[in-house]
Amino acid sequence: MISKRPLVVASSSPRRQYLMREAGFTFTVEKPDVDESFPNDLPLDQVAKYLAEKKAAYFRLTMKDEIVLTADTVVILGSQILNKPLDRNEAIEMLTNLSGNTHNVMTGVCILSKEKEISFDDLTEVTFQPLTADEIIFYVDHYKPFDKAGAYGAQDWIGMVAIQKIVGSYFNVMGLPIHKVYQHLIRW
Repeated sequence: MISKRPLVVASSSPRRQYLMREAGFTFTVEKPDVDESFPNDLPLDQVAKYLAEKKAAYFRLTMKDEIVLTADTVVILGSQILNKPLDRNEAIEMLTNLSGNTHNVMTGVCILSKEKEISFDDLTEVTFQPLTADEIIFYVDHYKPFDKAGAYGAQDWIGMVAIQKIVGSYFNVMGLPIHKVYQHLIRW
């Protein structure tokens, strides 16, 4: 539905795929093989869009008639980006730092076809209530949030018990500002 051209969602994130399906899109999935590093001097509020554009560049030379959608989500706490945790200890450390604090979740999106490319991002402010060490360990051990920026999923148990306040799009925190993606794709 919606797109008359083949659509590729270039993400292995089950949450992004879910949001795209629920918004009415039919698509195939293809994960770009891209190093997700970024320049150290890049301003924090530009990292997500930079990474989405870097992922889109992977497809540029082999494109035919399809539209490719790439995205990247980062969690920003103060002056630090919290990427996907490397292990259990790092996940616990990230959640300990988020506990009782407000952070930003930024998702960058790039939509690419042979004819044009558009990039945008969305910012959501998230406030966590304080968590106990036991709650953090329970979440990490039971939900294994190692594929999530900031070591948490808003749609998981921790989102239900820890998120006190959200200013902006909840779906952006899940990994895709679907309201903006929808508007861009229906105008494509």
